[in-house]
Amino acid sequence: MTSALKPVPEAGLKPNDLEAHFMPYTPQRSFKKKPRMLTGAKGMYYYSDDGRELLDASAGLWCVNAGHNHPKIIEAIRKQAGVLDYAPNFAFAHPLAFQAASRLVAEMPGDIDHVFFSNSGSESVDTAVKIALGYWRMKGKPAKTKIIARERAYHGVNICGTTLGGIPANRKVFAGAMMPNVDWITHTHNIEKNAYSKGQPAWGAELATDLESVIQLHDAENVAAVIVEPVAGSTGVLVPPVGYLEKLREICDKYGVLLIFDEVITGWGRLGKATAAERFNVLPDMITSAKGINSGTVPMGATFCRKGIYDAFMQGGEFGVEFLHGYTYSGHPLACAAAIATQEVYKEEGMFENAQKMEKVWEDALHSIKGAPHVIDVRNIGLMGAVEIDPGTTRKPPEEMSRAWEIFDKLYWEHDVVCRFTGNVIAMSPPLIVNESQIGQITDKLRKAISSVK
Repeated sequence: MTSALKPVPEAGLKPNDLEAHFMPYTPQRSFKKKPRMLTGAKGMYYYSDDGRELLDASAGLWCVNAGHNHPKIIEAIRKQAGVLDYAPNFAFAHPLAFQAASRLVAEMPGDIDHVFFSNSGSESVDTAVKIALGYWRMKGKPAKTKIIARERAYHGVNICGTTLGGIPANRKVFAGAMMPNVDWITHTHNIEKNAYSKGQPAWGAELATDLESVIQLHDAENVAAVIVEPVAGSTGVLVPPVGYLEKLREICDKYGVLLIFDEVITGWGRLGKATAAERFNVLPDMITSAKGINSGTVPMGATFCRKGIYDAFMQGGEFGVEFLHGYTYSGHPLACAAAIATQEVYKEEGMFENAQKMEKVWEDALHSIKGAPHVIDVRNIGLMGAVEIDPGTTRKPPEEMSRAWEIFDKLYWEHDVVCRFTGNVIAMSPPLIVNESQIGQITDKLRKAISSVK
């Protein structure tokens, strides 16, 4: 390593100088040999550096729910940037933070009436855990520190979220730095019993009883909260069995444990409602959010909590800081402007209603792929869908592309479709503006890509 000064790059530095960027969740070396470079976007489409129009089947990264570059959202960001670019939220404030908070909590179910702003889903999860721990201390039960998560979960990439996560590959490198006082319950995925389920699987509600066993193992007096994704997204769209979430709520009530729904993916129309809590009619104590909150335009996270949780912190002297937590960019003016405009767009253009209308079209189109080579499961709910691929026995990732990776790669280069793959699963979540024709294009091209793989 040298400390010698480097020459300042020229102002016109070309985007094909790829070496300096240490990329997230990307095989750096193979990508930089053949980069997938996106240079523009509009509505349902991306545009690549080689001039192609690419149908976005994944809403960016589960987040561009209103479609790309919606003019009302972009104008709100542009206007706000010219008025107030930044304001601190530590002992200061700006009006849009309060306006955004009021607008967003109005979409929450039950008595969820307060929101704490952050910058990402990862931070909203960290915030929820800290709120849970602080809540029990304020209630005079400081021993309640255990957090229970679930196998195959994804709760972001900070140390807290990585610890809570139940995807082994995301955890193994960081095992020595994990947060203490965490345990896990079993996941709900069972292809033998639930393959090709449409919507919620019929079998599996009884798996919720694993939570009761784990709470009893640690004693409820030591358990602070349970965190689950109502629909597990990043692990491959695992839809909750009928009655499963209801049983989790019953068990948490029985033992005095907070229930946190991680709705970073499922929130803001992905399931046809503002929240999965509303879709499934199960009221958690906290909801974590990000992504679709402002259609992915400006980094923003949010942790919503019930009135009783907020009220528990409002103790002590008037000038004492009730919650020693926050981020430099909590409630950033541009993010708040984007969130308010996005919520208006959702309402004015009926995007949640379109998601409800397209759900059956999406379901039928996805399940038409059943019987294609290597396909071992198809599952869906709302505008989320997954096609699980038999990994085979001859390929050896990471030295070679897996089948799912090759399908993803072919969709981009040969079929002009942007999607996601995770493990052996092709995962999709189109923007809420998707129409029947575009759904047909996505699934037809997916079928062709699958059929071309050996």
